[in-house]
Amino acid sequence: MERSRQVKPGSPAYLWPGLLLSVAAASLCAEARTTPSPSLAANNDTCGENTKCMPGIILPIWYPEDPSMGDKVARVIVYFVAMIYMFLGVSIIADRFMAAIEVITSQEKEITIKRPNGETTTTTIRVWNETVSNLTLMALGSSTPEILLSVIEVCGHDFTAGHLGPSTIVGSAAFNMFVIIGLCVSVIPEGEVRKVKHLRVFFITAAWSIFAYIWLYMILAVFSPNVVQIWEGLLTLAFFPICVLLAWVADRRLLFYKFMHKKYRTDKHRGVIIETETERSKGIEMDGKLVNSHYADGGASSNLIGLIEGKEVDESRRDMIRILKDLKQKHPEKELDQLVEMANYHALSHQQKSRAFYRIQATRMMTGAGNILKKHVAEQTKRSASVQEVHVDEPEEYVSRVAFEPAVYQCLENCGGAILSITRKGGDVAKTIYVDYKTEDGSANAGADYEFTEGTVVFKPGEVVREISVGIIDDDIFEEDEHFFVRLSNLRVLETEDEVLSPNSLPYPQAVLGFPAVATVTILDDDHAGIFTFESNSAHVSESVGLMEVKVLRTSGARGTVIVPFRTVEGLAKGGGEDFDDTYGELEFKNDETCKLIHVKIIDDEEYEKNKNFFLELAEPRMVDMSLQKDVPDRKLSSDDEEAKRIAEMGKPVLGEHPKLEVIIEESYEFKNTVDKLIKKTNLALVVGTNSWRDQFMEAITVSAGDEDEDDAGEERLPSCFDYVMHFLTVFWKVLFACVPPTHLMNGWACFFISIVIIGMLTAVIGDLASHFGCTIGLKDSVTAVVFVALGTSVPDTFASKVSAVQDSYADASIGNVTGSNAVNVFLGIGVAWSVAAIYWHMQGKPFVVEAGSLAFSVTLFTIMAFLAVSVLLYRRRAHIGGELGGPRGHRLATSAFFFSLWFLYILFSSLEAYCHIEGF
Repeated sequence: MERSRQVKPGSPAYLWPGLLLSVAAASLCAEARTTPSPSLAANNDTCGENTKCMPGIILPIWYPEDPSMGDKVARVIVYFVAMIYMFLGVSIIADRFMAAIEVITSQEKEITIKRPNGETTTTTIRVWNETVSNLTLMALGSSTPEILLSVIEVCGHDFTAGHLGPSTIVGSAAFNMFVIIGLCVSVIPEGEVRKVKHLRVFFITAAWSIFAYIWLYMILAVFSPNVVQIWEGLLTLAFFPICVLLAWVADRRLLFYKFMHKKYRTDKHRGVIIETETERSKGIEMDGKLVNSHYADGGASSNLIGLIEGKEVDESRRDMIRILKDLKQKHPEKELDQLVEMANYHALSHQQKSRAFYRIQATRMMTGAGNILKKHVAEQTKRSASVQEVHVDEPEEYVSRVAFEPAVYQCLENCGGAILSITRKGGDVAKTIYVDYKTEDGSANAGADYEFTEGTVVFKPGEVVREISVGIIDDDIFEEDEHFFVRLSNLRVLETEDEVLSPNSLPYPQAVLGFPAVATVTILDDDHAGIFTFESNSAHVSESVGLMEVKVLRTSGARGTVIVPFRTVEGLAKGGGEDFDDTYGELEFKNDETCKLIHVKIIDDEEYEKNKNFFLELAEPRMVDMSLQKDVPDRKLSSDDEEAKRIAEMGKPVLGEHPKLEVIIEESYEFKNTVDKLIKKTNLALVVGTNSWRDQFMEAITVSAGDEDEDDAGEERLPSCFDYVMHFLTVFWKVLFACVPPTHLMNGWACFFISIVIIGMLTAVIGDLASHFGCTIGLKDSVTAVVFVALGTSVPDTFASKVSAVQDSYADASIGNVTGSNAVNVFLGIGVAWSVAAIYWHMQGKPFVVEAGSLAFSVTLFTIMAFLAVSVLLYRRRAHIGGELGGPRGHRLATSAFFFSLWFLYILFSSLEAYCHIEGF
């Protein structure tokens, strides 16, 4: 299905709605500030609060404190521009932070899976559970500025409660829930829908995201109004691991899930078994076909989960095989290496990605750093090309190797002599080399079956092949095929005309005996019609071989012309062109002919794992001259006839030890290795991670195209004017943060911790700038936080969610993580800050005072609206819409308008309450 035209991150088309609503809200706030309602002032202690500028944690007050109107306008512009520039800096260091998180959560380990048939296979899986990583490191990465702002504000102002941090957390949650999800609903291409894949996890995180703000209200206004006690702060912090644990339990179907009445369904497209509790809901569509199965005990359920894991492990391989097959059909003229690179880009573009990746992609495309997928594939192509060039230019070996080639020889007993070839490879061919040879007995004996031979072969300058001859002795006695050996030894190099040195006497060897240094010569008896057999009873062949060659050997004699019938017999592999072509016929061995080939066409259907068999059978051989085999029972044989018959019976052709060959068709090793390499290349940690400081600085000073257009080749385009402008605006931050340790060090943990420290420092400056900006234009910190700071910290998440909504097959990365991030903001941002402050004031013998005021009203308002928003999302799963995102045009536009209006109303009512135009708490 053709996608609608996409607007790249940073385009004004996506910024106008947010900016217009922000300006409108700020205007209402300023108007409200001028005419407060005296009747409501008593209900809100913050109504009489002035907006006088106070010294920040890092930035001092800009004196004089009461400037003229012109100076005030100049200050507002400076503060606003500086705040935007700091937001850019936070976005770029958050990019490095997210890259570290992606590398950490992409760590893999090998496990052994036991299949139902008893076979075991080794595969690679992620160390981190997807749900746990999304709710911990991923959510922490996207929420770090809000969390650190709350913590730094409390700790930097002598452990007194501030309005900027908590209001930013609530305002950011409102922006995430209403604006981001509303935008994601509308950007889905026409006629497509996106559903939440892990619905259980979404229920858990959505419930916790609403509960978190209910709990925040209860702390402020119910348990101990306007006072936060130690247990309240610590319990808020403890809710974080509890939320993660419950989400993990839901994801893994543990505890109470296994005691529920279950039915299992199979997604016919993916082959993944999914379970549901009680009966199938008729209102909410849960895709798949129901299977009537009841698992009452945990053992059967765990076996099923093991089967699910095995199928999910193979899913990525099946997808990669399908991609390769499709590209091969679409581009038959392409070489394998080109197809591999195209498949690599296609797989990277279409695989399910983490929220960290989308955040990194959005930030880099917004700041002129380019499309990281296309850059990665282009670099891989260049690296592969350079490696191939190096291999082509490899120098030859400096050491000459002398050996037999080939190592096995066969000759008939009447051939007179066997000719053996000795070759010299590598080294200086201008040297003269001597090597001795000598025959050795095997089953054949010197003097009776062959002539004992020994001597010295001389390779003169320029000679690379020499031949030796060994005489063969003929007789008229029936006997088995016999063999003997010829061994090379005593290699010498002629250094000067008079001096011959052994290689060991030189400072470094100039010539050595290669492999094989021993040749085997088999003498075939020619006094019998022969014994006909395959080389062994089984043979393994790759499905990509095309035309398979099978040898039929004639041993213990080669006299006369013999016909040997053969045919193929089906096993697990099917003939008729499915796995192989049916083959039958007759082999005609001429006199003294000892080997024939049977050709069978093998069908290549490019399976990743294959183990099917069929058989080749030989029928009874027969002599062409039937007079040697005919029976004469009707008359009495003379003594001469009896002797002739006895000799004929002794020389009659027969089948040997292996008249039936089992052919086992296996997967193509080249194809399997290609798939395995592609799967390893599709680890996104390789795309976003860095291996050295040099790579980071080169990336920081390079401008790349930030377009989102995708094509199979993944070709890079020239940067646009917007890319250059954004690059030069952010190049200072890029170069500065290139000093952060590469993600390769300590598996990303060094980059992780240093990035947190830097984000904390920048967040402290942003808090001061926002506070000074608000007091300069007369806005309270709570309004500034909700309107401006929350918007600035959430813009990268907006672009990341938009890209993930369009590119992902599911809605988890775009909206599923929004609910998780909102819960994490409260549990960590509020939990850590208020726990530390409550403990500090308890040690001082005083309570930790937090005025409910505007914060309690804002929290209550958001909770009600968030409940409505989640209800709408669940309703959209009904069959006539199909999913949380996208769907019919009317439903899509109505949903987006509803969500945007919720955010505007939230901003409006929060601002009016802050200035006491409506009654709060």
